[in-house]
Amino acid sequence: MKKKQPQNTLYLIDTNVLLFDPQALEHFPDATVIVPFEVIEDLDRFKHGTDETSRNARNAAAVFDKLRSKGSLRDGVKLENGSVVQVGSGSFAERRSNQALLEMAREMRGNGQPAIIVTKSVNLRVKADALGLEAVDYGQETPLDTDVVRGWKRMVVPPELLAMLKSGRPVSPKRNTFHDNEYVFAHEAENVKNGCCARYFAQTGELRPLMDCAKRACGVHSLNLEQTFALDALLDPTITLVTLAGRAGTGKTLLAIAAALQQIFADRRYEKLLVFRPTMPVSRDLGYLPGDINDKMRPWMQPVYDALELIRSIDRKCPSRTLPNDIMNCPEISVEPLTYIRGRSIPNQFVIIDEAQNLTPLEVKTAITRIGNGSKVVLTGDPAQIDNPYVDSRSNGLTRLVSRFLDSPLAAHVTMVKGERSQLAETAALLL
Repeated sequence: MKKKQPQNTLYLIDTNVLLFDPQALEHFPDATVIVPFEVIEDLDRFKHGTDETSRNARNAAAVFDKLRSKGSLRDGVKLENGSVVQVGSGSFAERRSNQALLEMAREMRGNGQPAIIVTKSVNLRVKADALGLEAVDYGQETPLDTDVVRGWKRMVVPPELLAMLKSGRPVSPKRNTFHDNEYVFAHEAENVKNGCCARYFAQTGELRPLMDCAKRACGVHSLNLEQTFALDALLDPTITLVTLAGRAGTGKTLLAIAAALQQIFADRRYEKLLVFRPTMPVSRDLGYLPGDINDKMRPWMQPVYDALELIRSIDRKCPSRTLPNDIMNCPEISVEPLTYIRGRSIPNQFVIIDEAQNLTPLEVKTAITRIGNGSKVVLTGDPAQIDNPYVDSRSNGLTRLVSRFLDSPLAAHVTMVKGERSQLAETAALLL
């Protein structure tokens, strides 16, 4: 939990907490953690399957089985962090786990032992509040919102500092309010258009100007300020982790793929482009689609192919082409479901994980730890559009990754704000 609770605090753990983090029991130091029978039964129902939720259910069950060797779960098993884990139930008829949690909390309050319900279910927290019970979301920390932490900012600077930046010289800001690799648009107080793009380097404490703000990748160029920053991060080999957040139509996937193709076919910096997408329903419905794995995945990967087709059409209009004619079928490009990343090692490749807002922090950790030497990984997503019922705009893997790597020299983050897909798409995103 984010705040350390006093000793002898009682927690009641919901099923979705263990499905979100199988090791959740270790994150309640010096407290008593109670897991109802109904939660254990829920884990048994979730364990069948090949998706991450089923895998977490099995891992959580294995944790309880391991605890059995240390003592009685009925009486309580003490962990190294000082907490005590118990599995039990009140004197109630058979019911669902959320009902069991509410009834156990009410019974314990009646006995003078108030307990805190820990759940990722918003509805259960609302019900608990209506009954006068305390309920909290699970999370070891509160990640920073990507709408607040954009990875870039506008800043008014004195004319002499702006002149230094425009001449290519770095400046050292008097007030250091930047994180590493944060982008800045420095401009005059009276004239916003008279400015210069720069990036902050924490190692030297300097703002260094971006000397080439007209960078192109396979003919694709930036259309606004945040796209300029995104392209700089995507094309910089010293930045090995890039996170791009923003609503649909802001150019996240298009810029990432264009930058990858530029560095594979023109710069020869990477050997291959590997695009992963989480396929939440596909893990259950995959077998009903005809054909091999590529045929099954085509509907879910179509946005990637659409971006490739658009980049190819732009590249064809350039005086000197970057991409081969068979770009849609060349071996340097692979589009795969994220399911198959576990156990792999991926060196010397440009890796894009699209729709990363639907991943849990554990899934993101699994993916990032697969990245080998010489590789670069880009995660894109819109935290406001989440299909995974076990994460929200703050607890998803993309947001958590941005928070954890905010001060790392290896990473850069850019939140895309302005939509560039079309005037209709941008208007619809704002009005609907």
